[in-house]
Amino acid sequence: MDKLNVLVCDDDKAIVDALEIYLKQENYGVVRAYNGKQALKALSEQQIHLILLDVMMPELDGLSATIKIREEQNIPIIILSAKSEDTDKIAGLNFGADDYVTKPFSPLELMARVKSQMRRYTTLGSMPQKSSVLKTGSLELDEEAKELRVDGEIIRLTATEYGIMLFLMENMGHVFSIDQIYEKVWNEPLYSAENTVAVHIRRIREKIEINPREPKYLKVVWGIGYKIERY
Repeated sequence: MDKLNVLVCDDDKAIVDALEIYLKQENYGVVRAYNGKQALKALSEQQIHLILLDVMMPELDGLSATIKIREEQNIPIIILSAKSEDTDKIAGLNFGADDYVTKPFSPLELMARVKSQMRRYTTLGSMPQKSSVLKTGSLELDEEAKELRVDGEIIRLTATEYGIMLFLMENMGHVFSIDQIYEKVWNEPLYSAENTVAVHIRRIREKIEINPREPKYLKVVWGIGYKIERY
């Protein structure tokens, strides 16, 4: 496989410089940008496999850039922000980010998250799978095509969302705690599992359920966890 490219977008040049060093040590290619508009331009001109995206930037902030990116692409986005409140993290995830890292961050933790997201994204697109369709009601997950369909309509998922649905649909009817889902799908030590998993579950429900508040497929078992209902 060719070298995987990470787009680093932050208006603080020192942070971009530091991240470039760590990423190149892990053999990633690095593309630099200093605001959201430059990030969108870089995405249109080069092949990017993951984005590290600051929130507070001139011209186009990170959250607005995330919304625009998600209109076209499902590549992993890790938000970088000095805001540590849960509401800010949830906002970033709701806008389409796959993960959220608070500044100042541990370089080792950030690289672990980059590797985790990159593994999931590249596996989603390239790993050979046996031909298999998991089905419950009108919900179908085609492992060979890497597609989720509802009533025959393809649902656009990020790699993280696909990973959650694959895990739950492979184990239909079984209830899994937030920690179990995080450990299986993220494949890394627990950091902030509860909000992260809950927001991704909410986003999936909005895509697959007629009424997300009364889900037919992706259900919560209060105090225990989540499951895919078998029909």
